[in-house]
Amino acid sequence: MTDSERKIVRDATQLTARLSQLGRPVVFTNGCFDILHRGHIAYLEKAAALGKSLVVGVNSDASVRRLEKGQDRPINPLEDRMAVLAALGCVSLVTAFDDTTPLALIKLVRPDHLVKGGDWTPDKIVGSDVVKSSGGQVHSIPFQFEHSTTELLRRIRSHD
Repeated sequence: MTDSERKIVRDATQLTARLSQLGRPVVFTNGCFDILHRGHIAYLEKAAALGKSLVVGVNSDASVRRLEKGQDRPINPLEDRMAVLAALGCVSLVTAFDDTTPLALIKLVRPDHLVKGGDWTPDKIVGSDVVKSSGGQVHSIPFQFEHSTTELLRRIRSHD
């Protein structure tokens, strides 16, 4: 098993045990991470810098489809998206969630820092109340690079 494979937790029963092994403070973020681009990398590195361990919750394929990002999304299946994220040095652990929001996962992870991108204000971030009630902090990280997977796909498709 490679180092990146060890970072992926597929079984919810193992998640609690793996979380207890992480150094604190723990940072949590989530997303589809369908086609990883420079904006994702900058965001994840900034999120990781807020703590000692970065946990990334990844939307399942069904969850991505429910977000109405397009009928052909995700482009990359869940296993591929998790493998790419796990290969990043700034990521400590990757796990998936099938719900529309990561609220149940946030309650399980109990992060010290909850992070989303600059298109989310802290008061609108799902789970912010849970994290704040346990003394944690909620962050909205401004975009450093204006990239989006949806826009990237539009540009690719317009060159057909």
